[in-house]
Amino acid sequence: MFVLYTLIGFFSSIVGAISGIGGGVIIKPVLDGISSFDVSVISFLSGNTVLAMTTSTLIRSRKSEITINKRTSSLMASGGILGGIGGKYLFDIIRKGFDSQAVIGVTQSSILIILCIGVIVFTLYKQKIVPMHRDDSVFSIFIGVLLGGIASFLGIGGGPINLAVLYFFFSMDSKTAALNSIYIIFFSQAANLIFSLFTGRIPDFNITILALMIGGGILGGITGAHLSHHMTHRQVDKLFIGVLSGIIILCMYNLSSWII
Repeated sequence: MFVLYTLIGFFSSIVGAISGIGGGVIIKPVLDGISSFDVSVISFLSGNTVLAMTTSTLIRSRKSEITINKRTSSLMASGGILGGIGGKYLFDIIRKGFDSQAVIGVTQSSILIILCIGVIVFTLYKQKIVPMHRDDSVFSIFIGVLLGGIASFLGIGGGPINLAVLYFFFSMDSKTAALNSIYIIFFSQAANLIFSLFTGRIPDFNITILALMIGGGILGGITGAHLSHHMTHRQVDKLFIGVLSGIIILCMYNLSSWII
């Protein structure tokens, strides 16, 4: 069973590194489906695996021809930190208020399904959409707060809507958006971990499982960064759509199990 957790971290991180969705959006519904972990434990495992993946991906991508728009992405990362903290607070309020794993699971899965469907439609028709080129600081921070809040509340350590937002508002192509998304997610997840440590919000978890998933995340991040170098923008988009479609199916399965 321990090998399975390593493979989940590894393959999720490969896809997350290539597409820029972080990997947590895959890890979260998979762990929902195969484990009996509390939702807070799943969020913690997912977030730290994603942090390991983004770290290794950014190190591996330093010599890449794809560049990070440090001004815009740093502003979004700053907003993501604030949004991440807000999303955690909202998650805790709902978790304590309802005291029901099913209610939280249904809420998270439903929102994720809606987001994934919306992003798939956007990606399929984005060639017909004229992107903007916003570069004002306040707007960049606001978008970061929004993305960070959604990712933190859903416990996915990233977000399927990052690439759509970076394309539409900041005119980034698929590969550039993916790397900038990884950069933003890195800071958001690092801040979430620090926040959890300082506030004592660390759930009870199996340290072996966390270590294996982090190891898988590091190897997956390195592998994904390497593979991305040899892929076209169209291939990245196809992978992105395929992954989101799989996530929708998995979330619908999890929804049925919670409702029934």
